[in-house]
Amino acid sequence: MKNALITGASRGLGLALARQLAQKGWGLIIDARGKKALEQVRDELLAKTKVIVIPGDITTESHRKKLLKAAQELGGLDVLVNNASLLGPSPQPPLLAYPLDVLEEVYRANVVAPLAIIQILHSTLKLDACIINVTSDAGVEAYGGWGGYGSSKAALEHLSRIFAEENPSIRVYWVDPGDMRTQMQQEAFPDEDISDRPLPEESVPGLLALIEGNQPSGRYRARELVESTG
Repeated sequence: MKNALITGASRGLGLALARQLAQKGWGLIIDARGKKALEQVRDELLAKTKVIVIPGDITTESHRKKLLKAAQELGGLDVLVNNASLLGPSPQPPLLAYPLDVLEEVYRANVVAPLAIIQILHSTLKLDACIINVTSDAGVEAYGGWGGYGSSKAALEHLSRIFAEENPSIRVYWVDPGDMRTQMQQEAFPDEDISDRPLPEESVPGLLALIEGNQPSGRYRARELVESTG
C-alpha cells in the first residue's frame, strides 16, 4: 500500500485529493484544525482505505510529532502534501495597513510550518517519494492587497527551489492549483460571487500526474499540466 500525508484535508483541494487517493487504495494521514469536519471525512473515506485523522495546528511542534508517529505507524510515506495555508485578514489589506502580528502568523503557517513538517517527516519518506508544496499565482504576481499571503507563498516557492537543489534524490514540486471555488477563495473575495471558479476536483488530476509520474522537481500549474500531458 502506498501512503500519503495531506495537511488541510477537511475541505477544498486537500479533501478532493484525499478522495482520489482513497479511491486508488492509498493509506492516508490527514489533518486540519477542525476536528468535527475532519472526522466526517474519516467516516467517508474509511470505507475505501485506511485513514488516520489528526486534528490540530501545523504550526505547533506537538501536532507535528503526532504526524510523525502516524507516518511511522503506516510504514513510511510515498507522498507528503503541504496543502494547509492561512489566508490572513479578510478582506486582504494593503501592506501599509497589514497587522504585523497577523503577518507573522501567516508566515508561520505558510512558510515555517511546511519546512518544519518536511524536517520532521524526512526520515519517513520512502524511495522515490515526492513532496508537494501547494502555492499560488499570488506567489509570483504582485496583486495589490495580497502582500501578506502572496509574499508568504513566494517564500514557500523559493524555499522549495532550494530544498530541491539540496535534495536531488527527492521529487519536490511547488504547485499552483489555480483559482478554485473554495472557502478560502470566498474569504479572499467576501463580496464576490465565486460560482464561476472551477471546483478543486479539476486541479486534482494535475497533482496525480506529478505523484504517479516522474517529472523533474519544479514549479507546475496543476490544470495546465493535465492539458499538456492529456
